Amino acid sequence: MSAIDHYINAIIEQGMAEAQEDGSAATEAHHLLLAIATHEGTAAHRVLTAVGLGRQPIRNALDREFEHSLNAVGVSLASFNLPKPSRYSKRPPKLGASGRLALERGFAASTGKKDLRPTHVLLGVLDTEIGTVPRALALAGVDRVDLMARARETLADGSW
Repeated sequence: MSAIDHYINAIIEQGMAEAQEDGSAATEAHHLLLAIATHEGTAAHRVLTAVGLGRQPIRNALDREFEHSLNAVGVSLASFNLPKPSRYSKRPPKLGASGRLALERGFAASTGKKDLRPTHVLLGVLDTEIGTVPRALALAGVDRVDLMARARETLADGSW
């Protein structure tokens, strides 16, 4: 397997672990974003951390997005004593629709597999105007379009 194959496999596995921690049956784009933020030593990781998006700040933004989404439909999270999600499932989380689309967009951003790099995967996660990831980034005060431009700059200079 090539280095990118190992990276993608590691991101999917970490994304699955993030989904399981959430109690989710599916690994979605936001779980992949958490995984990318966890995987140090890549340009994708450096792009995120340069704007203050490590794993915990992303987790915090996702939690705010969850609460904000509930508030949008008139439900206050503070009004309920929700139990922690069940993290132990007999089946590992499968790759969900947004996770699959994020990977497909990332692959499509590359000119071919031998040119595929971790930043392409990050671009695939970021390249959507709807969904959990753009809402969470907006609530965190992060300009998603600017973040994508920063990611593209690292591709232009050939960074892994």
